[in-house]
Amino acid sequence: MRIIRYQDTSGSIHHASLLPDGSARRIEGDIFGDLRVTNESVTPHKLLAPLVPTAIFCIGLNYRKHAAEGNVPVPERPVLFMKATTALQNPGDPIVLPRHMRSDEVDYECELAVVIGKRCKNVRREQALDYVLGYTCANDVSARDWQIKWGGSQWCRGKTFDTFAPLGPCLVLKDEIPDPAALKIRTVLNGKMMQEGSCDDFIFDVPSVIAFLSGSTTLLPGTVILTGTPHGVGFARKPPVFLQPGDTVSIEIDQIGTLTNPVVAEEV
Repeated sequence: MRIIRYQDTSGSIHHASLLPDGSARRIEGDIFGDLRVTNESVTPHKLLAPLVPTAIFCIGLNYRKHAAEGNVPVPERPVLFMKATTALQNPGDPIVLPRHMRSDEVDYECELAVVIGKRCKNVRREQALDYVLGYTCANDVSARDWQIKWGGSQWCRGKTFDTFAPLGPCLVLKDEIPDPAALKIRTVLNGKMMQEGSCDDFIFDVPSVIAFLSGSTTLLPGTVILTGTPHGVGFARKPPVFLQPGDTVSIEIDQIGTLTNPVVAEEV
């Protein structure tokens, strides 16, 4: 099943099941519990991120080619940072370049996002996928100057500005993606391919990441895990390529879809 979250013309927010022909049927119930796809056909007024995360965990340096382009060693354990849930952005809504906390080095990062469907803790790798609800596209938008130079050795400041976590366009339940490592992933900036990779280049696969994150730590339903980005990021290019007002950036993942956002400057 492919699930979208949308706003209707009255402003109410619902989930719906997206059918192969592009039509949608409203969902009743909880996507993390009992849900039922009704026969009611709906036309979304505005497409929203497919869920509001309870937490956003992120894994850095999780593709071998990306580690190589940054000239950093392959990590022995997953590199963890977090984004605030307030960084969430909808498909089609703008990525806002910070101007109050100014950054001129905002980068794109295509990522596979894993959505946890059941409360879990100390999960064994072999059972980890049992706790996955599904997958969606993410853009781990990153202000490299704040991440690398001004963040006090921590990545979070450069990773968690408002709008720096676009998700969407839909949530694909795990039964449609039995092997997330087989997925192809891309970033397209203003029509030009910038990143093109495969999740089989993961250093730590999805089950390993869930086992690591759940160690002595409770993951709640709605936890979103960003699994890292492939090579081709803007700051590693010569010369570097950073997002500019007027740009359009799209994240594409096979079997999931395309997440597209325009880019604007913050009004101060």
